Amino acid sequence: MTLAFVFPGQGAQTIGMGKALADAYPQAQAVFDEVDEALGEKLSTLIWEGDIADLTLTQNAQPALMATSMAAMRALEAEGVSVTAASCVAGHSLGEYSALAAAGAISLGDTARLLRTRGQAMQSAVPVGQGAMAALLGLDLEAARAVAAEAAQGEVCEAANDNDPAQVVVSGAKAAVERAVDIAKEKGAKRALLLPVSAPFHCALMQPAAEVMAEALAGVAIKAPAVPLVANVRADKVSDPDEIRALLVEQVTGAVRWRESVLAMAAEGVTEVWEIGAGKALSGMIRRIDRALACQAVGSPDDVKTAAQSLA
Repeated sequence: MTLAFVFPGQGAQTIGMGKALADAYPQAQAVFDEVDEALGEKLSTLIWEGDIADLTLTQNAQPALMATSMAAMRALEAEGVSVTAASCVAGHSLGEYSALAAAGAISLGDTARLLRTRGQAMQSAVPVGQGAMAALLGLDLEAARAVAAEAAQGEVCEAANDNDPAQVVVSGAKAAVERAVDIAKEKGAKRALLLPVSAPFHCALMQPAAEVMAEALAGVAIKAPAVPLVANVRADKVSDPDEIRALLVEQVTGAVRWRESVLAMAAEGVTEVWEIGAGKALSGMIRRIDRALACQAVGSPDDVKTAAQSLA
C-alpha cells in the first residue's frame, strides 16, 4: 500500500468539528490552543459553539478547517502515524496550507495567520454580490471551459475547480457566471447551480488577493516539506520552498487542478488516500476520478484509531 494524505477545503466546515479529537487527544487540543493564540482570539469557541453563518465566513472557515485537519494529524501522530507514512500530501485550495503545515513546511501559527489573511484578502478582492461561482455537473473540463468562454462576453468567467470527471466549478463576474449556468444546461449539463460562496475564488478577479498573499508569504519561513506536495495549480510534486511560495501566490487566481492531481498521485503508485480533517467531500471526488483508489476519512477519534491500526 502506498499512501497519500489529502486535506479538505472550504465547504467542509461544521459546528463542533474537531471537538471529539480535542477531547480525546491533548495533542489535538494543543492545536486549537495554538491557533487561538496565533490569531489573538478564541476561534475554537466559534468552531465548537458558534453560529454556522459566522464559521462559514471565509476569514474564519479557512483557519478553522486547517486547525481541524491539524488536530486530526496530531492525533494520528499520537497513535504512531507520522506524515512520512504518506508518499505525498495534497490539499484542495486552502487545504494546500493544511498539507504544508502537516508536512512541517510552515509552522502552525504562521499557517493560521496566513489563512486569516488569505480569507480576508479573498473576501475584500471583489465587493459582495459582484462575483459568483457555479458547479457544472455532467460536463468535463473542456466542455466547462467552452461554456465559460461563451458566457464571459467581456467579463471574467473561468473554470476554477476541476474537481472530478463530471464536476467543474466556474468562477467570475456574477452576470457571466449566471449566463454560464444557463449555457451549461443548454449544452447537456445534468445540473448547473450557483454555489453559496461569498466571493469568486480561483479566477482573475482575485488578483488583489494574490498581491496581498505575495507580501504575506514573503515574510514567512517555508521549509522543504517532509514529503512532497502535489500542488493545485501544477498537479505535480514540489518540495522546493521558493517554488512552494510562488505556487501559493499563483493558487489564489489559478485553477484547482484536483482531478489531475489525483491522477498524478495514482500514476506515482498511490493506492490509498486518507482525507485528514472535516467531512468526506474529497473522498467522493477521488472515487469518481479513480475507482481503484481506496479512500479513508480521518476526522474522528475512531477514524484515527482505525487508520493507525491499518498500518500496524
